[in-house]
Amino acid sequence: MRAEGTAGGRPRGGRPVAGSGRESSRDGESSPGGRVPREGRSVIEQARRAQIVTAAIAVIAENGYGRASFARIAERAGLSSTGLISYHFASRTELMEQVAHRVIAEITAFMGDRMGGATGAADALRRYIDGNVAFVETHRAEMKALLEIFLGGAFDYDAGQDRAAKSPVEQILRAGQASGEFRAFDVTVMATMIQRAVDGLPFLLADDPDFDTRTYAGEVITAFELATRAAP
Repeated sequence: MRAEGTAGGRPRGGRPVAGSGRESSRDGESSPGGRVPREGRSVIEQARRAQIVTAAIAVIAENGYGRASFARIAERAGLSSTGLISYHFASRTELMEQVAHRVIAEITAFMGDRMGGATGAADALRRYIDGNVAFVETHRAEMKALLEIFLGGAFDYDAGQDRAAKSPVEQILRAGQASGEFRAFDVTVMATMIQRAVDGLPFLLADDPDFDTRTYAGEVITAFELATRAAP
């Protein structure tokens, strides 16, 4: 994950909804040619989009990416028709991207709170690992949906984004080496191992929902405390 250490998708951008004239929804939302640009959306439109994204998260988590149809999402959101989804999202791909962005934004905010007040590099590393695990264990549906989207190929993640995902933990490691808290090691290698460790938990939970996440956090923290600690 990226968020101040979580992995994020890059928006590929939507396309205008096909059609002509003026389209509208039951909420009175309308615009020439269909959807309106982000900056022109009303509060009602933004709320409706958020409602649809929330429903999509629940449907993907319960049924999987492949079975997350507009019909299921509309039913979960309490919408009268799938046309209300198409009004707000140019395609299923765009909706899936927005689901991913929502989850990533939530991780970012969560981790920002967790990382605040760190007293040094070692403490920051513990908070980083524990915070990522804590988000996964308290946001099961969101993380399952994000994993499903990733495995379904709708999550645009490349080498540049992987480097960005590791950047926060690399900064922690470099700060620890500079302060003498951490020993000398290759920062890129260590950051990669740490990031893969925290990113691996959702896969474990997909296989075993009752997996002990607190034990996982404790073991990963201990492993990397031993791996990074400077000699006395």
